[in-house]
Amino acid sequence: MKNRIKAVAFLVLIASVTALEARTITGSVKSDKGTAIAGATVTITNADGYSESVYTDASGNFRLQSMIEGTATMRARAYGFSDAVANAGPAVHFRMQHHASEALYSQDLPASAHVVTLQWDDERMQKDFVSQCQFCHQIGNATTRRARDEDAWESVITRMQGYGSVLTWENERVFRKVLASSFREEPVKTVLTPDVSPQLSKASVREWSFGDGSSYVHDIELGRDGLIYGVDMGSDRLWILNPKTNQIDFKQMPPNDLPLGGLFSGGVAPLGTFAAYHGPHSIVEGPDGKMYMTCSLSAEICIYDPSSEQFEFLPTGGDTIYPHTLRFDKKGILWFTFALSNQIGRLDPQTKEMKIIDLPSNGFWRWLSDAMLPTILKVSSWFGKRDLYIALSHHKTSGEGHNVLNLPYGIDIDPVDGSIWYSKLYAGIIGRVDADTLAVEEFESARRGPRRLRFDQNGMLWIPSFEEGYLMTFNTKERKFEKEYRLPTLAPDQYETPYALNVHPKTGEIWITANLSDRWFRFDPQSESFVSYPSPTRVAFMRDFIFLPDGQACTSNSNLPAASIEGGRPKIVCIDAGVQGGIPAGIQAGK
Repeated sequence: MKNRIKAVAFLVLIASVTALEARTITGSVKSDKGTAIAGATVTITNADGYSESVYTDASGNFRLQSMIEGTATMRARAYGFSDAVANAGPAVHFRMQHHASEALYSQDLPASAHVVTLQWDDERMQKDFVSQCQFCHQIGNATTRRARDEDAWESVITRMQGYGSVLTWENERVFRKVLASSFREEPVKTVLTPDVSPQLSKASVREWSFGDGSSYVHDIELGRDGLIYGVDMGSDRLWILNPKTNQIDFKQMPPNDLPLGGLFSGGVAPLGTFAAYHGPHSIVEGPDGKMYMTCSLSAEICIYDPSSEQFEFLPTGGDTIYPHTLRFDKKGILWFTFALSNQIGRLDPQTKEMKIIDLPSNGFWRWLSDAMLPTILKVSSWFGKRDLYIALSHHKTSGEGHNVLNLPYGIDIDPVDGSIWYSKLYAGIIGRVDADTLAVEEFESARRGPRRLRFDQNGMLWIPSFEEGYLMTFNTKERKFEKEYRLPTLAPDQYETPYALNVHPKTGEIWITANLSDRWFRFDPQSESFVSYPSPTRVAFMRDFIFLPDGQACTSNSNLPAASIEGGRPKIVCIDAGVQGGIPAGIQAGK
């Protein structure tokens, strides 16, 4: 497999070296009636799955600077129309046909249009569903909206609990009933109102496909060598992309003496992984140029040295479970969350000294989880891969479901005072750790589901509300939430599930994932406006954003499973907004 990837990468490299200059492709996109289509996505793709995309302007015209040589296909895509395909050439003009039937129109709608057809009688159950069933993949895409009876949905729900969904018995009963009665493959009748900003036509997108349908490339990071590194949680691989040559390779982590599944070896496929011992989840470059990763299944900080191409593994020790997100502070100290043991970790890379900070439990049932989960996982491992930890846990007998966990998740460093801030996804809390005294403060979130948060250069904390579809700000000086903005939707009844955001270091704009409507957003804090960018690839579940030196915003499309992504493989995605900053004509944010 590895040799084949290298061979393909070598051919791509040779092709890219001969392409000294980008070729220019111009054209237009019009409807079957001759009307210009603004905001259409025009994509060119080569045989290796590498693609480049642009968007049409108000007159339906596009201009694409492509580095792809040789045979390539082009596609135009727009809401309400069937895709139009053509061979690449200097000038390409598309005529798009309106969908011939309601069924075809409905088939091409994003997941956000289908998931809202679920009929809920209990708002509490709907909230639990968003939290637990849309956690790491879309609900409503072609894979997840297939018609199934209650027995079939029960089988799916049982499997998802083995992967990590934390459901009550009532959740199980209601979910399978609602899914079976609502997802009947009947056409969805809705009118989408996409945002087509004048700035959209200035943007361009590059996408690299790699791996296979079982690859689970969670986060990516830019190295000082100009390469993009991606951690494959499903197969213990570190993927390495050269965005200049399109060369893609991977490094395989050695299994060491760990059992398959690491600390979660009692699970059939813990967290949706089938071939992982370490389970690398998040990645960040250290001051020493090495790549530091949270290995979630094995409770390790895994380190990769690009110069020696060697791995190092540092166990986090004690009863720590599931190291999650990690960030370096200005002093070179690594801080990271433990999602399942309710802790914060601190690592000095020079001395290898590790400190673990226990966080407040926030109630009896969460305290019980903090105390008992290590034992539950250990006992479960004694009986083989049977998902026994579901039966041993108290989340069902207590009726509390996912509320038995705090789930420390995102983490970032305050640029003003160096303090460490984190989110607790299930508890609905954000918190602060003093970097010197390690004292902890916590604050209730203004909206449910605070996920991966980030600071801007002025010390304002930006937080996505995953469960309610909002962008929030928290003033760390005054210790209060200040503003909130509802993410734009394609129809009034739809919602988004933003997983992560990041603040552009040059413009101060917020790049934020949407994850239900196959879009991502750029938000300008000055004008309080959004620009929406349609994903060229359907089924887009994006993770952390990073930024390249030239200003591009990059992320990974890692819907679980990757087989559900259009094309059947995960992707690394980079977006060039094509503007210097500011959104004078975006959608005004709803507050």
